[in-house]
Amino acid sequence: MRNAFRLYLRYLGISFRSQMQYRASFVMLSVGQFFISGIDFLAILILFDRFDHLQGWSLSEVAFFYGLVSVSFAISDAFARGFDSFHLTIKSGEFDRVLLRPRSPVIQIAGQELTLRRIGRFLQGLIVLLWATHTLQVSWSVFKILFLLTTILGGAAFFVGLFILQATFAFWTTESLEIMNTLTYGGRETASYPLPIYRSWFRKFFTYVVPLACVNYFPALALLERSDPLGFPPILPWIAPWICLLFLLLSLKIWQFGIRHYRSTGS
Repeated sequence: MRNAFRLYLRYLGISFRSQMQYRASFVMLSVGQFFISGIDFLAILILFDRFDHLQGWSLSEVAFFYGLVSVSFAISDAFARGFDSFHLTIKSGEFDRVLLRPRSPVIQIAGQELTLRRIGRFLQGLIVLLWATHTLQVSWSVFKILFLLTTILGGAAFFVGLFILQATFAFWTTESLEIMNTLTYGGRETASYPLPIYRSWFRKFFTYVVPLACVNYFPALALLERSDPLGFPPILPWIAPWICLLFLLLSLKIWQFGIRHYRSTGS
């Protein structure tokens, strides 16, 4: 386990050094990511300029949801790029070479690229999150800060799990199914708003099938000390980040199932 982690860090180090060879490009791409992701929040501002609230949720509360999921997604998008583009690895036959190496395929695929330009999206989401917490006057404690960090990492783990599931489909389809983009990138958009504004069947799907609600909705209730209008168990907000981690572990199990049924490209 220690050797695998050391290898992964070396992969990240190589990716970091290669991207720093073109620092001007890195800065411009990061700034571009900052402003492009900012357009999403601009849409929220326009919405609240027209309406005072969204089914009882204020702009600051929605901004808190947005910032929380944006930070988590930016982390996962930076570290899981290899899984997002895994269908290209399958089509090129490169995955056959990966399997021949005496190292975990997960480590090799995850370490293909550290997408540093996602720091622009990360900073944009973090700024919105800090503004929302200041506006809402959240009462912080050491426990709450630790829980916030756990929530962010749990959300990142959840999205990494989605990217892994997307990659697993490529064992049978050799292409990334577009429907998975509705759960990854579309899921980020969905989680930018409170769960109660959606229809009942939609809420159930993103709670019991794909636990997107555990990324930020349930933890946000605990952090904001707000009661749940949907009536879920009070313990759920506190265990939500660990449900995200379990989702990642389940995704890895499905990934292993896909590897066992992989039959090579034949090239």
